[in-house]
Amino acid sequence: MAEPRTRYRAMAGVLGAVALTAGAITTGLTLPTASAASWPTPSGTPQAVSKTISVSGTTDGGMKRYYGSGDLGSDNQDEDQGPLFELKDGATLKNVILGAPAADGVHCEGSCTLQNVWWEDVGEDAATFRGTGKTFNVIGGGARKAADKIFQFNGGGTLNISGFAGQDFSTFVRSCGNCSSQYKRTINVSNSEITAPGKVIGGINTNYGDSLTLRGITIVGDSSKKIVPCQKYIGNNTGAEPSKNGSGPDGTYCKYSSSDITYK
Repeated sequence: MAEPRTRYRAMAGVLGAVALTAGAITTGLTLPTASAASWPTPSGTPQAVSKTISVSGTTDGGMKRYYGSGDLGSDNQDEDQGPLFELKDGATLKNVILGAPAADGVHCEGSCTLQNVWWEDVGEDAATFRGTGKTFNVIGGGARKAADKIFQFNGGGTLNISGFAGQDFSTFVRSCGNCSSQYKRTINVSNSEITAPGKVIGGINTNYGDSLTLRGITIVGDSSKKIVPCQKYIGNNTGAEPSKNGSGPDGTYCKYSSSDITYK
């Protein structure tokens, strides 16, 4: 269960196809910084998805556009929507464009890799990560028009995001603030571009031992520095709205320094 949602639309940036390196998969910290300049052109005929596509192993979409229809044809913020893609433990989804409507995007039920995946118009969330004690990797790609969160981290373990770009969002990545089952979550965001307007890059729960590490982050169009790099919360498992618990680097929960963030 994700926390209650704020209402506001988004529009994100991003990156071309990137090489998949062993270092990127392991740490999420090795890719070049994303650029908000170009979005890929879909190939072939767009494919309507009326039933969630299950992915085991590796699926390469060849840059085809997929969009929701029927029960998956919503772009609203209602909870419990189905995803267009559901990745089994250990699966990889790459070279895919999610068009509108996108329902609840992509669900990872265990460890997964999303490589060069693009969301043209985020529905409920772009991707939701589940499972406990898992590692999730997002390598390249981008998301835009996210009314609330781009990435929702509901499970436990480590989420690595590298070479990604987002624009006009509420929260770039959020450790679930009020899921019925709570875990310690480690989030690493590197070499990524964040373009205003936006509210928070990462939201974490200090009472569950979460941490957010930021490296090589470029923030574009936020000269007044309104975007909060790291927002701390007191999470709960009751479904209540989490309370804020401060923000800014502290070396324990919010791990970054001024040199890790460049404003343009």
